[in-house]
Amino acid sequence: MRTRSVRRSRSGPAPATRWIALLAIPGLLLGTAACGGSEGGGDGKVELSYRIWDSSQQPAMQRIVDAFEAAHPKIRVSIQLTANQEYWTKLQADATGGSAPDVFWMNGPHAQLYASNGVLLPLDDQLKRDGVSMVNYPANLVSLYNYQGKQYGIPKDFDTVGLWYNKKLFDAAGVKYPDDTWTWKTLSEAAHKLTDRSKGVYGILAPPFGQENYYDTIYQAGGQVISPDGKSSGYDQPATISGLRFWTDLVKQGSSPSLKSMTDTFPGQLFESGKAAMYYGGSWNTLAFAKNDNIKNDVDVAVLPKGVKRAVIIHGLANVAYAKTKHPKEAAQFIEFLGSRQAAQTEAKYGGVIPAYKGTESDWVKAVPQFHLQSFLDEVPYAVPLPTSRNSDAWQSQEAQIFGPAWSGSKDVGDAAREMAKVMDEALSKEQ
Repeated sequence: MRTRSVRRSRSGPAPATRWIALLAIPGLLLGTAACGGSEGGGDGKVELSYRIWDSSQQPAMQRIVDAFEAAHPKIRVSIQLTANQEYWTKLQADATGGSAPDVFWMNGPHAQLYASNGVLLPLDDQLKRDGVSMVNYPANLVSLYNYQGKQYGIPKDFDTVGLWYNKKLFDAAGVKYPDDTWTWKTLSEAAHKLTDRSKGVYGILAPPFGQENYYDTIYQAGGQVISPDGKSSGYDQPATISGLRFWTDLVKQGSSPSLKSMTDTFPGQLFESGKAAMYYGGSWNTLAFAKNDNIKNDVDVAVLPKGVKRAVIIHGLANVAYAKTKHPKEAAQFIEFLGSRQAAQTEAKYGGVIPAYKGTESDWVKAVPQFHLQSFLDEVPYAVPLPTSRNSDAWQSQEAQIFGPAWSGSKDVGDAAREMAKVMDEALSKEQ
């Protein structure tokens, strides 16, 4: 979300996922007189602007831009880096004023909202003319950027969630490393054995995070966050509540730090400081962990433990074009190049993300060989798209407040879930 959030800058400002504060934008383009996009250059070249939010990916994106310009000498592209905390606020303001960039990053939680408000350029006609097929990308990512039968984006990259673990702490406790035989019970028992409060070490971190934690276990339990038709919440279903309770039980049994502790210090920092043996983290954590001298030789990653069934949340970014760009043809050509095998291989090697173009994922795995990154790819066959709706933030922004008391132990998680279902159903009813 993914939101790649402040904690996951590659997938979206927080997130996209801590969940991003999205201002209400019905009628986003009403009253807009100006047309967006960049003007032509003084040398006769078409100039396109390309907005991204992750500085760590900028070098890779610049390499891709350079390659595109070499193949399209009449088009010049300038990258606009916007701090992730400001990305959506600035994009909304620019779209309202008619000055949004020609091409920009989009994530799942915002896709339907921007498409339904006429901000995004439909790409179908151009893709058909140029023979670009969406079968080259995971179907559950393609669908995130398809609204009412029209395709608005080409997937750029994707992420799944894995069980990161500290081998040094496992060895000290005499616990075997996680593998694909692990279940919820295996994890719970291991977390208990790995906890050593005298040393300030916990078996696992169990924060109330959606994509990284309870969304995964909700679907592993056979529940759902939102109905397939997007009209109702699944939070009041018994299976969904079971997926939530998995986490609150870990906190209750003392295998995880308290909610207050995980609020005072971000969970990822606790894991990187060696204070937790296990952490449900994303593929987006790879570069940070690989560069951290404190843990880079001590951690690895496995697939998520199995609940009633296997499931993991998948999310990914797409490149989209502004509906009012002055250069729709050139913007579409650039997006097609960004979605090409060549661009995907560059991202895998230099950008630290799993490229969405099928067949190039192995390049990412090879880029950081000290971790078993294949785990993230092994989960794709049973991956579930990140739960979204036309105005995802209307209900996602309420999750932390409603679930907080359940994580702190002052409210039963079932009661919190049923409260969340009512809030979510009301929000979804306004989308219909």
